[in-house]
Amino acid sequence: MQKFCKYLLVSPAICGVMLFVNTATFAGEISNTSEINQPQVLANPDIKAENIAPDKTMAQVTSVSQFSDVQPTDWAFQALQSLVERYGCIAGYPNSTYRGNRALTRYEFAAGLNACLDRVNELIATATGDLVSKQDLATLQKLQKDFSAELATLRGRVDAVEARSAELEANRFSTTTKLQGEVIAVVSDVLSGNTVNGAEITDENTTLGLRARIELVTSFTGKDTLFTRIQANNILSPNIGTPEGNLFFAGDGTTNAFIDALYYKFPLGERTEVTALANAAAADDITSTVNLFDGDGSFGALSTFGTRNPIYGQINGAGLAVTHEFSDKLALSLGYLSGTANDPTPNNGLFNGSYGALAQLTVKPSDRISIGLTYINSYNQPLLTGSNAATFQDIAAIQGLPEEQVGFSSNSYGVEASIGITDNIVLGGWAGYTNSQSLRGTRGDVDIWNYAVTLGFPDLGKKGNLAGIIAGVEPKLTSSNIAGLDSDPDTSYHLEAFYQYKLSDNITITPGVIWLTSPDHNDTNDDVVIGALRTTFSF
Repeated sequence: MQKFCKYLLVSPAICGVMLFVNTATFAGEISNTSEINQPQVLANPDIKAENIAPDKTMAQVTSVSQFSDVQPTDWAFQALQSLVERYGCIAGYPNSTYRGNRALTRYEFAAGLNACLDRVNELIATATGDLVSKQDLATLQKLQKDFSAELATLRGRVDAVEARSAELEANRFSTTTKLQGEVIAVVSDVLSGNTVNGAEITDENTTLGLRARIELVTSFTGKDTLFTRIQANNILSPNIGTPEGNLFFAGDGTTNAFIDALYYKFPLGERTEVTALANAAAADDITSTVNLFDGDGSFGALSTFGTRNPIYGQINGAGLAVTHEFSDKLALSLGYLSGTANDPTPNNGLFNGSYGALAQLTVKPSDRISIGLTYINSYNQPLLTGSNAATFQDIAAIQGLPEEQVGFSSNSYGVEASIGITDNIVLGGWAGYTNSQSLRGTRGDVDIWNYAVTLGFPDLGKKGNLAGIIAGVEPKLTSSNIAGLDSDPDTSYHLEAFYQYKLSDNITITPGVIWLTSPDHNDTNDDVVIGALRTTFSF
């Protein structure tokens, strides 16, 4: 056994040389040396160092002659030759140099010694031939004693990390699921405006409402996502006699908790993603709405109109979506959602009731520019914001049918754009056109238009803040040949401004104001101003 030992480490100088070049393995101990300039010691030559990019590291040398700056006359040449050619635990710099005169700290020396001990223990464990000599072991034991304090510090750090890891593993919520949540509190009021469409606005009291969400984000493979959200929402938008200006985050006014969203997303190949949506899905679950202010009510715009192009409101429910990326600059999204997927009664169900089918081509010519080209075909899915006429508020009376027998279809076309002028200025906007047809009772069709321009100021005043301005025209019925459903006589403008201020990583406050001129596209109506203060808690 000892015949082979005489070929191993023969002096303390050998260990010193090995430790001298071991700094790359413990790069965390070095503060002033760039990664690309780190030498590398490998206790196991079959394992690549993880902290140096493969394309910036010299391959493991097999002969000391591969180092251009090491000469046979160097005092440590034989020691270095032994480490390279017998142990295989030395690598140099990318330019084939060794840099033997580089200084090192005691911590680096201790770290290298620890690596050397691991290598010796590995050789002993293999028991495949004559191993380390008694003299070498004595030398290593002496070095281990001399640097016992530094080795204890290193081992203490490892023990602390292992203890922390064990604690987290023992107390984690699930091995596959992450729990997250959010609460938004909203104070809102109608600040100005008395009458709309001849009726007095009575909802002029200051209100406080809450929306709470608990979300379970699960992954079984690391590439898929099962998303489950439970929500309770008692926020109400003030009734001002028109759907214009309604708050995006408004709910049903109760604190009943229910599953608000449930979907499973998984990859199909390298560039295709499939999403099965079981409940309460919307357009933003299928594709990008190409709007900086679309924060799903939690962040960004306050109003439904300011959050995304109103034509997106014509698709919701349960169904299937597919997104294919042709490249990093071009993607196609297809989706089908039914609003009555779980209802087996006549004129309902997955394919016989209300539905929305979406196709969108999203183009990103650069990191700062995004463009969306959108088409939506829908049945019995009205717009969620706009004038009373544009949102078909009285369609049942106009068709002369009970509510459950109403039938109309729509074809909507939209273009959305977002352009980052600078890192702190983003110009955006959209235009949407909808053609709807009455299919039962009084028949005919109508044309509906909407458009907006947005201006965003990310990180205004502080990183994580967002200021926004929205100016546009909410959905307006511009022409109609349906008896009893007249075109909107005038034009109402939607002006909205907000400032989202990040108090901390978990708390954000957003004051904002919505100003509607000539609400319901009627000049005889008083201008209405709605104020809101939203506070978002994330955890």
